[in-house]
Amino acid sequence: MRIIYKSPAEVRLMREAGLVAAEILESMCTAAVAGTSTFELDRIARAGIDKHKVKSAFLGYASPPYPAVVCTSINEVIVHGIPRKNEVLKDGDIIGIDFGIYMHGFCADTARTVMVGNVSPEKRRLVDTAREALDAAIALCTVGHRLGDLGHAVQSYAESRGYSVVHQFVGHGTGRQMHEEPQVPNFGAPDSGKRLKSGLVIAVEPMVNAGTPEVEILDDEWTAVTKDRSMSAHFEHTIAITDEGPWVLTRPSSTQPGVIGQSP
Repeated sequence: MRIIYKSPAEVRLMREAGLVAAEILESMCTAAVAGTSTFELDRIARAGIDKHKVKSAFLGYASPPYPAVVCTSINEVIVHGIPRKNEVLKDGDIIGIDFGIYMHGFCADTARTVMVGNVSPEKRRLVDTAREALDAAIALCTVGHRLGDLGHAVQSYAESRGYSVVHQFVGHGTGRQMHEEPQVPNFGAPDSGKRLKSGLVIAVEPMVNAGTPEVEILDDEWTAVTKDRSMSAHFEHTIAITDEGPWVLTRPSSTQPGVIGQSP
């Protein structure tokens, strides 16, 4: 499959989608406190989808069809945890909340790991590392860098702090489909892979494990957990490569590169 580059006008539409996805994600993150069920987080996301008249990117996806509009992944769950009424957040948990929508015909995909209440220093350090690994990759989302540079940035940062990165799941191009070319691994060698060009929009999503990188898929055929049941953290942003630098479409505070004092 070929890479589909976006025009400046299309990127601006994706930014609008990104801001809506970020707003709905923020509402779930705010509600992710001890005593809240993951089913309630899904309900909050559905209300946001209805409010903004957008479409879920997750509901019904793939086979078996994904049954919710958000993925809620607690502690040793890496990604794709399914919201449930009887799954209630406890003080000290960490939860990855992964969410995507379609708006104006384009996808916005974003995720954040939230610390619930009094989190141990070990969990806090893991979450901080995953977020900082994503920031390291975003800094390299410029014309002329290669995909391997992004993966190497994530992997080298995580491993320098004693963690591993998941190889089984990777980031991806995104646009009119949630998953487009190219794949964006969280590992690799610098100066390898496809070169980044203006108009490329990618979802970069480090998944960082406290133990080994091995993955196990549970019987529901969706929930992915660490094989050694160590803790895992996940962050994701949708990013446009522009001639002026990276534009993080799902980060509300991110301004369009080259535009001073304006947040489109």
